[in-house]
Amino acid sequence: MNDIKVPEMGESIVEGTISKWHVKAGDSVNVGDVLAELETDKVNIEISAEQAGVVSQLLRAEGDTVAVGETIGVIGGAAAASAPAAAPAAAPVVEEQKPAVPAAVPAAVPAAVSAPVADTASIPSATPAARKLARELGIDLTQVQANDPLGRIRQEDIAAHGTTAPAAAAPAPAPQAAAPSAPAAEPGKPTERRKMSRRRITIAKRLVEAQHNAAMLTTFNEVDMTAILDVRKRRKQAFAEKHEVNLGFMSFFTKAVIGALKAYPLLNAEIQGEEILVKQYYDIGIAVSAKEGLVVPVVRDADRLSFAQIEKQIIDLAGKARANTLGLNDLAGGTFTITNGGVFGSLLSTPILNAPQVGILGMHKIQVRPVAIDDTRMENRPMMYIALSYDHRIVDGAEAVRFLVTVKALLEDPESLLLEG
Repeated sequence: MNDIKVPEMGESIVEGTISKWHVKAGDSVNVGDVLAELETDKVNIEISAEQAGVVSQLLRAEGDTVAVGETIGVIGGAAAASAPAAAPAAAPVVEEQKPAVPAAVPAAVPAAVSAPVADTASIPSATPAARKLARELGIDLTQVQANDPLGRIRQEDIAAHGTTAPAAAAPAPAPQAAAPSAPAAEPGKPTERRKMSRRRITIAKRLVEAQHNAAMLTTFNEVDMTAILDVRKRRKQAFAEKHEVNLGFMSFFTKAVIGALKAYPLLNAEIQGEEILVKQYYDIGIAVSAKEGLVVPVVRDADRLSFAQIEKQIIDLAGKARANTLGLNDLAGGTFTITNGGVFGSLLSTPILNAPQVGILGMHKIQVRPVAIDDTRMENRPMMYIALSYDHRIVDGAEAVRFLVTVKALLEDPESLLLEG
């Protein structure tokens, strides 16, 4: 026998969600075959078979949250397929996880069809952990209200039920469950209920935590993009021919941010208890919009990279993000983040900190606007609003404003980026 366990997924990831099983009880597998896919708040991970054999049990179902090191299934030896005791052992577990597919029971134990079907018809769907907790607390599963959209009872439902008075346990759940749904949508109107992905849940949680745990403020400025557009126009073709990558805006902004971070190092720090950890390296996070939600892969040691190297890394990381192939190392760390809402047409926004970082720069759409050149002359210039959100606990307003002014000055004089960035 060989347990199918949730693998180690990096020091910051302690659990995941089974997004898909690629096997079912009774399937033969070889070493290296993909058994399941785990969705975490950062990356998706495949669980592969470590030995050949026959899948005898699946202990957890798709959608279940599982912890690192937890056993979620069992692979038996090659003879497990013909062992008469293997099928009855597998059937109840699969049935608990997927009660909507009772056909699996007659196929496994044809001589005992009536008994399990009659029993399971009245037993609510629940995870193994929930059933165990219910047994320990002496709680009747039929009296527990499930909050899972699929109707499956989980540990937290058992725990919540256990806090209610025993006398009120039976009648209370029904009206409580119905009450929240009434104002959610007008009766008779079309709606669609979607389960949030694990990544979206984590994004939501971290964004709220960032706003609750930091004294976040945002300061704004605007950049005249004339000089950068001129450099790109003059050097774009030669740059692409030499480096096999286009000269984009992100390399300019990355270099400008690094130059400003060197001048104002507290924007490249984080708070640890009552201490400030000032980082003397520049791992710049680049926010990328992917199908499952926003991710922030990191360009490491960006201060040591050329414009071409930065552009290549950003293209590579963005491609991996959209293909959902980012590794943990691509996302870990980061000392400062840049996000570009301009690619979607945003003219102005206030970016939220990527904790534990204390600074994030927001780029926006380039828009031609009339600008006063001097007291007597106006010109139409390609202008971009930029925003710096910062943690006011360690960054003073004056420092934040000067940081953003430095970014502006470096961008409006691109040649200086070679010296300052």
